[in-house]
Amino acid sequence: MSVMDKKADLAGPGISTYEEVEKILPDNYESLLTPMETMEAVYAVKRYIEDNLCKELNLTMVQVPLIVDIESGVNDMLDRDGSRTPVEFPCGLGLEKPITAQVVQAATKWKRVALKQFDCKVGEGINTDMHAVRKDYVLDHDHSAYVDQWDWERVISRDQRNLDFLTEVVTKIWKVLKGAELHAQELFPQLVTDKYPSLPDELTFLHAEEILEMYPELPRKARETQILQDYPAVYIYGIGWPLADGYPHEMRAADYDDWVTETTSKKGEPMHGLNGDILVWNPVTRRRHELTSMGIRVDAESLKTQLEMSDLMHYMEFPYHQAILNDEIPLSIGGGIGQSRTYMLLLKKAHLGEVSVTVWPQELKDICAKKNIFVLE
Repeated sequence: MSVMDKKADLAGPGISTYEEVEKILPDNYESLLTPMETMEAVYAVKRYIEDNLCKELNLTMVQVPLIVDIESGVNDMLDRDGSRTPVEFPCGLGLEKPITAQVVQAATKWKRVALKQFDCKVGEGINTDMHAVRKDYVLDHDHSAYVDQWDWERVISRDQRNLDFLTEVVTKIWKVLKGAELHAQELFPQLVTDKYPSLPDELTFLHAEEILEMYPELPRKARETQILQDYPAVYIYGIGWPLADGYPHEMRAADYDDWVTETTSKKGEPMHGLNGDILVWNPVTRRRHELTSMGIRVDAESLKTQLEMSDLMHYMEFPYHQAILNDEIPLSIGGGIGQSRTYMLLLKKAHLGEVSVTVWPQELKDICAKKNIFVLE
């Protein structure tokens, strides 16, 4: 695989052309639910996940910002190459110096600060119904400019910054997602079908380095696709650290998940990273499907290392980063579970636009209409 191919594989999410999107969207598609049944199912799943995620992880639902002050440094850049920038505008009629506001791309850093604001102790945390705008996504079947997530964060102790604890939390999240699927199927039995198999009861845990070792000639997305043929639901550890081929499994922001801390594989081999993604095989689109990105967050040491590796040392002057460096906000674990992504998967949908309302290019809407996919407007 060429260097150019590897660099291209690290590019932002989304399918690059609508010719490709048309190829991957299923032919002879028929939704298992009517548009109104879909909305009923969406809100049933939403209530189930919010209630049970809070129960399993000891979280409390709290309010979350849609816009933040640019000077706070709490907005998320999503990766570390500067390719995805937030919507930005002046705010505050009549102010001598208007506030420079940004629409959030995710609430990852805000949540960690909020743990202190809400006086959360070790073992306690918060969950949010987060809405964001990511204008620099390619708009395809499972990427949209409008993003909705259950963004959650929980205080941990220093001795919980390890793979065993991370695995324990991920397992609880999977229990909630699997339970939500069963709940939706109880309400709408037509969702149980041999054509679209249900999720497995358990996740398979693998490190990105192990997957590269298994498929050294394949690009990242192809490696994920291949591993999902054998294990239809996986959690991939260690996303962000350069692997044996010199490239990270995927680019990750330098200032929230910890992807540099040294760990050890089950075989006793040295690895890096206290973070990862849950990926599943989507039987409707016949493609890899990411549900959540999450992990143990940076401490002062790993933050400095990641900022240095990413050539972003100027971030250390922001209030958020100073708070981490000075131990003014708690150590934490957290993540974002894609709401529409989850609805799309559990309700056996072919396109995000069947479960959420946002903007889509006319070309994509025409493709969906031709494929009998009902996109909400």
